[in-house]
Amino acid sequence: MPKAKVAILRTRPATVLHDYHALMNLAGYQDVIARDADTALKVNISWHFFFPGSSTTPWQLEGVIRAMKQDGYDPALIHACHNRTVVIDAHLGERENKQLHVVQAHGLRNIHLYEGEDWIHIGDAVGDLRKRFLCLNEVYPEGFLIPRRFIGENIIHLPTVKTHVFTTTTGAMKNAFGGLLNERRHWTHPVIHETLVDLLMIQRRIHRGVFAVMDGTFAGDGPGPRCMVPHVKNVLLASADQVAIDAVAAKLMGMDPLSIRFIRL
Repeated sequence: MPKAKVAILRTRPATVLHDYHALMNLAGYQDVIARDADTALKVNISWHFFFPGSSTTPWQLEGVIRAMKQDGYDPALIHACHNRTVVIDAHLGERENKQLHVVQAHGLRNIHLYEGEDWIHIGDAVGDLRKRFLCLNEVYPEGFLIPRRFIGENIIHLPTVKTHVFTTTTGAMKNAFGGLLNERRHWTHPVIHETLVDLLMIQRRIHRGVFAVMDGTFAGDGPGPRCMVPHVKNVLLASADQVAIDAVAAKLMGMDPLSIRFIRL
């Protein structure tokens, strides 16, 4: 197994957009994100109001889009991607967090997965991989649906550096939670660590390439994304290895990564 690579850069407001381009290339994203496939920029909206460290920042989204365009990726094959939750209004959130403004400024498609998109049964999507699931077969005995459009797409996760009461930290691996599981995903909370591992297996099977770009300009400390104390940290992280980037983020927040079950698994 090749060694994981996680890029980390210090940043400041005057250079943050340029820094995202340097960061992504340090982490080798062009080796992972195929140019001839559609790329979903998986936006994280943890609160429909802006709060530092809570959701994908507009400069994070802007920096990633600019980097891809600068490196020759076709904007027609890049889109923002949103899921839905029972507590957050994604349409209000993308406006209040200024994500929609960035997407519109670049003329990209803006896709809400629960609005007019086809979903496919997990068995049809991943086949025998289901036999290796740690917990999802028990949580969903009849299976569950995932977005059909994800199959064959690249995905770039856009999490922030923050803590969470259920998973200790929440980052790249947790960012797949909303996109791959429907609104009954709270059923998985008793086995959330195993769920994140199962979701990573699914991602590796269905996506052409998986990458994460994590914003740590603000880091959130608290039980959840709507109940945090923000800290100015001015770090950016990127990696194709979702476990490694979450482990490094945990270390930066003062935790032992191997004490976190979903990382250890």
